[in-house]
Amino acid sequence: MIIEIDISELIIGHFVVDIVKQQGSFNLASAGHIKSKKIIQNLLNKGVETLLVDTSKTIVSGIDITRKDTSTSIASDDSSRPVILSVTKAKKLFNEAKNIQKKVFEDALLGKELNLTPVIDVTNKTIETIFKNPDALACVINIRQKNEYLLEHSVSVSVLMTIFARFLNIDKQIIQLLSVGAFLHDVGKIMIPDKILNKPGKLTEGEFEVMKSHATHSVDIIKRTPDVAELSLEVAALHHEKLDGSGYPLQIKGGNITQYGRMISICDIFDALTANRCYKEGYSHIKAFSILRRLAQQEQLDISLVDQFIKCMGVYPVGSLVELNSNKLAIVERKNQGNPTKPKVRSFYDAERNHYEMTKNIDLSDDEDFIVKGVRADDFDLDMNKIIEFLLMEG
Repeated sequence: MIIEIDISELIIGHFVVDIVKQQGSFNLASAGHIKSKKIIQNLLNKGVETLLVDTSKTIVSGIDITRKDTSTSIASDDSSRPVILSVTKAKKLFNEAKNIQKKVFEDALLGKELNLTPVIDVTNKTIETIFKNPDALACVINIRQKNEYLLEHSVSVSVLMTIFARFLNIDKQIIQLLSVGAFLHDVGKIMIPDKILNKPGKLTEGEFEVMKSHATHSVDIIKRTPDVAELSLEVAALHHEKLDGSGYPLQIKGGNITQYGRMISICDIFDALTANRCYKEGYSHIKAFSILRRLAQQEQLDISLVDQFIKCMGVYPVGSLVELNSNKLAIVERKNQGNPTKPKVRSFYDAERNHYEMTKNIDLSDDEDFIVKGVRADDFDLDMNKIIEFLLMEG
């Protein structure tokens, strides 16, 4: 069983899966056993406060541990570890961002000036996490609360914008401004009546006009925010504009929409398509990619940036689920840049017998198994949160 413990509870023989809370930026090269008091002291000196420990792998005192110690090696890049081990920390950051987003919406509804400091702090943490391991947060985006779409969508679009901008080698300082703008882009939706915002059916023409007004509300709210950057405002203002002029609120066309405006519209649409909501299930990533391509062919989105976005996310994005020809379900853990259709996956479920099974790491570029199609947890009456818990339990 994987549990979170305080550093003061750590003993020789514990199997450390990951660091959860710390004052510094120390990273484990891999999971491993604690083999001496010196290692525990080293973790204390590094500012480690709490850790994930797999109690099922604890070694009883007196048994010699002969494996090479890797439990406190410093890794400069979290991506050297299986992505699922980084999900716990990433999920904590995602939830922190949601709480900040909730306060932003509450202040906006009351007509208060937004406090930009916590927004900047959490987006900076997000950027640092993504620069170390973009896959972990990309995986967390797939774990949705259906009744929290508004909060999670804004955070997710900010994460996607950051991942996309990093992929395009945009300057880190620019990325920070883009991330803040994406974080705030939908703040105006707090002004839309709930019966319209969460209507399960198609909006009437009048209701759609009310819905579209959220973009103007967002701009007005962000403009009143002290010290907000022009670039952050630009990103939020352009997220619903289309190249053919059919967007809103200003029907801006073609060359008048900046690269950053084109980028956020792609991120915004992709997240809206793939997210589960209380009244509808999201599309698979493959289906969402095809819709983005169709919109680009209709000259609503930038075709070059759409193709770059798909390449950035991967044909089968990390954290997405796939069905293999062996009737197994697997989660994508690593992209294969040389062959995007054959990523590294981890199987965990027998779709034929409808039960979880011992996980297996599979490199599809060197295995007889192959992907039949991308799937969603809901297709098999599974819960993504429970899948993640099971994968963590399996180690």
